[in-house]
Amino acid sequence: MSKRFVILGGGESGVGAALLAKQKGYDVFLSDGSSLKNEYRNELQIAEIDFEEGMHTSSKILDADEVMKSPGIPEKTEMMMKIREKGIQVISEIELAYRFKGDSKIIAITGSNGKTTTTALTYHICHEAGMDCALVGNIGDSFARRVAEKPAALYVVEVSSFQLDDIVTFKPDIAILTNITEDHLDRYDYKFENYIKSKFRITMNQQPTDHFIYSCDDEVTMKYLNQSNIQSKQLPISMKKELPNGAFIKDGDMYVRTGQDFATMSVFDFALKGKHNQYNTMAACVAATTLDIRKEKIRDAVQNFQSLEHRMEHVATVRGVEFINDSKATNVNSTWYALESMTKPTILILGGVDKGNDYSLIDELVAEKVKAIICLGSDNRKIHEAFGNKVSTIVNTSTAAEAVHASFHFAAKGDVVLLSPACASFDLFKNYEDRGNQFKQVVKEL
Repeated sequence: MSKRFVILGGGESGVGAALLAKQKGYDVFLSDGSSLKNEYRNELQIAEIDFEEGMHTSSKILDADEVMKSPGIPEKTEMMMKIREKGIQVISEIELAYRFKGDSKIIAITGSNGKTTTTALTYHICHEAGMDCALVGNIGDSFARRVAEKPAALYVVEVSSFQLDDIVTFKPDIAILTNITEDHLDRYDYKFENYIKSKFRITMNQQPTDHFIYSCDDEVTMKYLNQSNIQSKQLPISMKKELPNGAFIKDGDMYVRTGQDFATMSVFDFALKGKHNQYNTMAACVAATTLDIRKEKIRDAVQNFQSLEHRMEHVATVRGVEFINDSKATNVNSTWYALESMTKPTILILGGVDKGNDYSLIDELVAEKVKAIICLGSDNRKIHEAFGNKVSTIVNTSTAAEAVHASFHFAAKGDVVLLSPACASFDLFKNYEDRGNQFKQVVKEL
């Protein structure tokens, strides 16, 4: 009897998992409560995988030996409660992929902010060094799909706390935890501690031969580090103190040390600007050094890295006003980083679906750098309450076009218009990419 494997959710991770599970001889059934994208439906049909869309049929799901749920599905849904009640094992896609990865190595990156940039840069360094590597997880292909269709010797995986919630044996050779700030609390019973524990699960199965890279400047990380029984070799990074192992920045130079060797590099050579990106760059360089990639290769890759779309992306300068697309800033902390790196007077486009945001985090930066706030969301009350007495101009808009035109109206030559919403996008847009793309399109038509 082959294992009855049920997948909830038919997005990239769900379909990738279905293809891998089918290839490995599981009896696969995929169920999606809404409708599937045409390309995914076609793939399932070609692979002869049984699926349903627009509903969840209890009888077909509850006879599973094991369930894989997509990270977007909360535990509180009726179907998940039934599955848990029956005691069926639930895993995430990264757990399934891990089972079948063979001898390949894994670098896994998690954290509240900076994980996408750190993942992309780590992959870029490995790729430039000529390694057989793949970029998977929340960025790139689904991990399971890549294992099924085009295995690599090294996987650089971006993992979310939701994916870590459902791991059993998943173990990265190198784990990176960028930082921990309040995010997604709606999924963790509004308990920050639950979210922190999820992040630390990245180290749960690590052994003394593995490595764990983290920022020792991050208070939350440090508080919980001592409470977690971490077996792996710790490689901290810091901008505040010199470290014997890991990496630190002092007087504009980065020093990296993972064994006997020391590598140095000027931060002025980093392609990524801004203080937060110095942390991301350090983490990626430490990971690369543990893989014995030559210093010259690391240096070249860090210098020629192109930043990501929707992440502090320069769109255009129109009549002396620079437009920056940071649509990927879906929490307040991300927006803090964006504002922190601003050197010109800023018109800030803020708003969307609020995940329990605490805007006091950016109070000082807004007072110091922002001359107008353009709200882009269906409910902007909280933004008005937070900044009404700090910024003289706050305007409501409900489309990307309105937001761009309003910000251009208030901007003077030498100003920056920054789209860094601090919120999720699904009130007015499909996702943060859609929000960023619409913003860019309107800017280009100015």
